Amino acid sequence: MQLFECEVCGQGVYFDNTFCTRCGHRLGFLPDRLEVSALVPAGEAVGARGRPIPGGLWRVADEPDGLFYRQCRHYAVDAVCNWMVPHEEAEPFCRACRLNRTIPDLSVPGNARLWERLEAEKRRLVYGLLRLGLPVVPRKSDPGGIAFDFLADPAPEFREGGGVVTGHSHGLITINIAEADPAVRERMREAMAEPYRTILGHFRHESAHYYWDRLIRGSHWHTDFRERFGDERADYDEALRRHYTGGPPADWQASFVSAYASSHPWEDWAETWAHYMHIVDTLDTASAYNMDIEPVAGPSARLGAQGNLPAFDAYATVDFDLLLEHWLPLVSALNSLNRSMGHSHVYPFVLTATAIAKLAFVHQVIQDFRMGIRVQPAGATGP
Repeated sequence: MQLFECEVCGQGVYFDNTFCTRCGHRLGFLPDRLEVSALVPAGEAVGARGRPIPGGLWRVADEPDGLFYRQCRHYAVDAVCNWMVPHEEAEPFCRACRLNRTIPDLSVPGNARLWERLEAEKRRLVYGLLRLGLPVVPRKSDPGGIAFDFLADPAPEFREGGGVVTGHSHGLITINIAEADPAVRERMREAMAEPYRTILGHFRHESAHYYWDRLIRGSHWHTDFRERFGDERADYDEALRRHYTGGPPADWQASFVSAYASSHPWEDWAETWAHYMHIVDTLDTASAYNMDIEPVAGPSARLGAQGNLPAFDAYATVDFDLLLEHWLPLVSALNSLNRSMGHSHVYPFVLTATAIAKLAFVHQVIQDFRMGIRVQPAGATGP
């Protein structure tokens, strides 16, 4: 997640900021530019055809002739979003909020805060998907699009075989809003014997099921997918029952990024996709802060020695080996720093050669889509 700069005063501003603490300007994230910008009211502006444009509009502070924007309805009314909507778009919601199908009942005490946390992490997901050049289309306008249901369990404690289940079906991602309660999420993490459980991790994992349908199913990648991850036609429900009853294989660490990934090829893909997004976004954040643990070998190290290495853009890097060269030393340092503060590892996983090959496959599939090699199939039927 990049660090942005206020156009007015040069202060560093962050992804979720709504005001610059130095100059006081209103801030907003512009999805068409993928950046946070300082804004000023546009007032009674005049449109391209000479027609008056009503108030409530904003423009980038240092662009007097720039485009006009409106605040997302969830920015202007509910204050849970800081994204803007280009004025020419008819939608009242931004590109992230218009993906919602169901939000929690905000009249229930505590739900507003849980929903705010979910929205913050969902925006990070959407930002990453847009940076990767992937399609982010609301299902209400395209049957092959994506939608979110944020649902509350009548009994807030997690239960086996009942209540709201976080998951994906035909482009609809359902999130139990209890996941936004740190205490509940930690209890669930311990009950599931997981080393890592976050809201953002859920979003990235469930989005992977959607993109499997969009990028893998029926494509020239399908055969390669089965060679690397296994045959997804294996009974999914039975595979999960077997996993939860008997646990993962004793040697799961040799081939999978997580124990859950060993349960079924679809879950292996979803876990690997989520880890890929973790890696790319963390590298992007590190680059924004000029943090780079010098790789000991490889092309990046040679360029660095010449003193003319361009800014590293993990989202735009075509060479997966280059991503890995930056990631492995960085995550080793991050884990060590966390331990120095008495915390657990930032990234408590070991990437074996097999797991790395699967991450490279995800990278290749995304690059393939970005270059427009394949046509997206219609429909979505994954887990």
